[in-house]
Amino acid sequence: MSEPTPVDARGHHCPVPTLKLRKALEAAAPGDELFLLATDPMARIDVPHFAAQVGAAVLEIADREGGVIRFHIRKAP
Repeated sequence: MSEPTPVDARGHHCPVPTLKLRKALEAAAPGDELFLLATDPMARIDVPHFAAQVGAAVLEIADREGGVIRFHIRKAP
């Protein structure tokens, strides 16, 4: 399996992080993993909700420097 694909939504507010994630998941192969970087606090709610709707798994949510939230996501197989 290849390295997770980075998806950068830093500096964008809802719904942009989720829209960027949707586009990346559509382009990804089943089982591929992605890292979504976001600074909008609402992403903590929106991203897991969206992932559940499309059958993707949120493997980890981690806080990074500068208020960045990193979501590790796997597309459904």
